[in-house]
Amino acid sequence: MTDAPTKDSNGNILSDGDSVTLIKDLKVKGSGGVTLKRGTMVRNIRLTDDTDEIEANVEKVRGLVLKTDFVRKA
Repeated sequence: MTDAPTKDSNGNILSDGDSVTLIKDLKVKGSGGVTLKRGTMVRNIRLTDDTDEIEANVEKVRGLVLKTDFVRKA
C-alpha cells in the first residue's frame, strides 16, 4: 500500500465516510442491468488498498467498487 492519498476526479482528497457524486452514467456488471445515473449521491464510502478505487453501497447494489475517475466529492 502506498502513502499517496485517494483523490476524486477533481483532485480533492477522499477519506472514509465521505459522500461522493457520480459524474457519469455507469452500468453495473453482474447486477441484472442496473444503471447508476449521473448525479447519484453515494454516501459513506470506504477506501480500499488501491488509491484508484473506493467501495460503497448504492441503492440495490451492495459492496460496489467504483473508480475514483467517475466520482467527485460532494
